Amino acid sequence: MQTKIEAFGKLFEENLYEYFKEYLPQYKLIFESMEYSVKNGGKRVRPLLTLLFCDACGGEVNSALPFAQAVEFIHTYSLIHDDLPCMDNDDYRRGKPSNHKVYGEAFALLAGDGLLTAAFERISQGCLDGLYDSGTAISGVSALSSLAGSRGMIGGQVVDLLNENNPDADFETLQLMDLLKTGALIEAACVLGCVAAAADEEKIEAARVFAQNIGLAFQIKDDILDVTSSLEKLGKLTGSDSQNGKSTYVSLMGVEKCQALVEKLTEDALSSLEVFENNEALKIYADYLAHREN
Repeated sequence: MQTKIEAFGKLFEENLYEYFKEYLPQYKLIFESMEYSVKNGGKRVRPLLTLLFCDACGGEVNSALPFAQAVEFIHTYSLIHDDLPCMDNDDYRRGKPSNHKVYGEAFALLAGDGLLTAAFERISQGCLDGLYDSGTAISGVSALSSLAGSRGMIGGQVVDLLNENNPDADFETLQLMDLLKTGALIEAACVLGCVAAAADEEKIEAARVFAQNIGLAFQIKDDILDVTSSLEKLGKLTGSDSQNGKSTYVSLMGVEKCQALVEKLTEDALSSLEVFENNEALKIYADYLAHREN
C-alpha cells in the first residue's frame, strides 16, 4: 500500500507541470513565478487525498488528475498570499525564500491569482479532453469553489486575521478557523476524488467526515511541530506563533494533550472509511499524517 501512495505521488508530479510550458514571452515571468511555488512542493497532501479517494471509490485515477492539480494550485496560491507582508509576512516556505522574496510582492500577488484561475481551467480542460462528462466537471467546480471561497478557506483566513493578535482566542475559535482555513481545502480534495469516481452520496459524506477530522488533526499537528521541530525539518521558521503571542492549541492544552487529540481525531477519520472497500492506502496515509515530523 505504501507503494500505491508513492506511485500516485509520482503520477501526480509527472503530470503537474505541463500547464506552465505555454505562454507568450511578454508574460513569461508570471509563469515562472507560479511554477516556482508549485515546484516547491511539500508533501502534496491534498492531491494525494484526491487520488486515493478516487481509487478507494473504484475510479480511474488518471481521470482524477485535473482535480488533484486544481486543488494543489489553489493550495499553492493560498500559501503565496499567506506569506505576503500584509498577511503572515513569512520570508521562507518549505526551506526556500517565499515567492514575494524572489519575484516581489506584485508578481507574488499575480502568481496567486493566476493559480486560483488555473485551478478551474484544469477542471474544465479535463472535461474537454474527455476524461469525464460535464456533470462531473460542474460537481467538481461547485465543490472546490465553495470550499475554497469565502464560506470555506478564505473565511478561515478572515477568522485567523481577526484573531492573530489575540492571545485569548479560545478552543472554539481556533477550531472554527482551522476547519475552514485548513480543513475546507482538505475536504475539497477528498470530495473531488469521490466526484471523479462518480461515487454515491454515502461515500461523499464519509469523505467529508474523514476530511473534517483529518483537517483539524493536521492543523493541531502543525501547532505541535511549531514548538517541537526546527527550520531544517519543517522548512520554515518555528516558534513564530508563541513569539507573536498568538493563541494556539499548544498554548491552550500543551503538547501531550494536543497529540492525544490528534490521535482521537485520526481514529474518528479512520472509522469513516469503513464504507470504502478499498481503504487500506487511505488508512496508512492517515496514520502517516498523524505521526509526521514535518
